[in-house]
Parts: sequence; structure tokens; C-alpha cells
Amino acid sequence: MKHIAAAKFTEQCLSLLDEVDPDGIVITKRGKPVAKLIPFASDSANLIGSLKGKLEIKGEIFSTGLDWNAER
Repeated sequence: MKHIAAAKFTEQCLSLLDEVDPDGIVITKRGKPVAKLIPFASDSANLIGSLKGKLEIKGEIFSTGLDWNAER
């Protein structure tokens, strides 16, 4: 997998978009990874529905759990 510094990425962004492979390009700042550029069709399509059946919702997700009165 290719690594590139953020400053160099900004200089070469358009050309890197043309040459990104399915493994992607890791963008670093001060030697630490901060982002990964991947082709849209490669990994992104696999994310849709990937957590189906693996998560369980507990409680009311549309509530803060606090009682309040708007007329006060």
C-alpha cells in the first residue's frame, strides 16, 4: 500500500486520483496515518449492509431519555 504525506498529496491530488489502486493510498501527517483514499467502486460497495444482523438496538433511539415540558 502506498503512503504519501498530506502536503505532497495536495500537490499531486488530481494525478493520484487517476492512479489509485484497489489497495488505496494512505495519507499521513507527520508520519501518522490520517486518511485513506480508495477507489469508490472497490471497498465502498461492500460497506452497504455489511453490519446487518450484527448490531442490536437497545432502548429508544429517537429519545434522549429525559422528560421535558415545552410549555414551562
